Amino acid sequence: MRRLFVITMVLLFGLAFVGLGGQGIVQARTTFITIGTGGITGVYYPTGGAIAKMVNKKRSIYHIRATVESTGGSVFNINAVLSGDLDFGICQSDRQYQAWHGLAEWKNKGPQKDLRALFSIHPESVTLVAADDAGIKTIQDLRGKRVNIGNPGSGQRQNSIDALSNAGLDYRKDIIAEGVKAPEAPGLLQDGRIDAFFYTVGHPSGAIKEATAGKRKVHFVPITGLDRLLAKYPYYARAYIPIKFYPSATNKKDVPTFGVKATFVTSAKTPDKVVYAIVKEVFDNFEAFKKLHPAYSVLTKKSMLEGLTAPLHPGALKYFREVGLLK
Repeated sequence: MRRLFVITMVLLFGLAFVGLGGQGIVQARTTFITIGTGGITGVYYPTGGAIAKMVNKKRSIYHIRATVESTGGSVFNINAVLSGDLDFGICQSDRQYQAWHGLAEWKNKGPQKDLRALFSIHPESVTLVAADDAGIKTIQDLRGKRVNIGNPGSGQRQNSIDALSNAGLDYRKDIIAEGVKAPEAPGLLQDGRIDAFFYTVGHPSGAIKEATAGKRKVHFVPITGLDRLLAKYPYYARAYIPIKFYPSATNKKDVPTFGVKATFVTSAKTPDKVVYAIVKEVFDNFEAFKKLHPAYSVLTKKSMLEGLTAPLHPGALKYFREVGLLK
């Protein structure tokens, strides 16, 4: 890998002569790695920085020096990891699935079989917000309602369509589907121009706070009955919306749903010991990791092994077996 290189610092090629005799003084080699994240204002960038900081604190033990690079996000990170321009990257679980199977942006390239997974991170939940006065208690109640499902070409639009299809609804016939960009939907809901909207997002979300804080009372609609959906699309995972982030919503309890996940990936060419060190630091310091961002409050060690498509890297697999998370 071009960015994964080893600098072996050896004094006089391992021989420093002291007095009349020569004794070899060999300084441990340092492995330099780069983690691809996303925009500096998003969640991916501070996540990469936190992982790098954890590993760098143990530099005297692991002899690894990690740096973080702000990138264009999921697709860029996967391609850069596979080309060797990055050593690790953060990407959405659906993008991981598509790369592994040679779909979407990788249709012409074919399956990306050198892609390897380490763990998943925070959920990006399919969130269904509805006005209290619209009479929508379940997803089936969307029938005949005006619902924003997201703009054409957006990832969340497909998430919305999948959720509706799983509930037996055809977005072309059973609802009045709007296709505006997700950040515009809260205003439309408060203005009474739509009855509900879908938004695939990590929580807490500023846009969702806007939707719940207006004069028109709103609530989150639970999305359940997911067994068939999760079996059909392995990149989806169960999730829930923490109601504590939205005190103005009329829900009293956390709301079940599903979503994609942010995942941490690398290449099959990355050394096992480097991957092992990163996974060990994140999971051994799990409670500290959860405090890095409010979106991580819902994490469990078990949930961080869900939503993965590419095979686990042997270095990650070794750690998970040692601590009993996997057999």
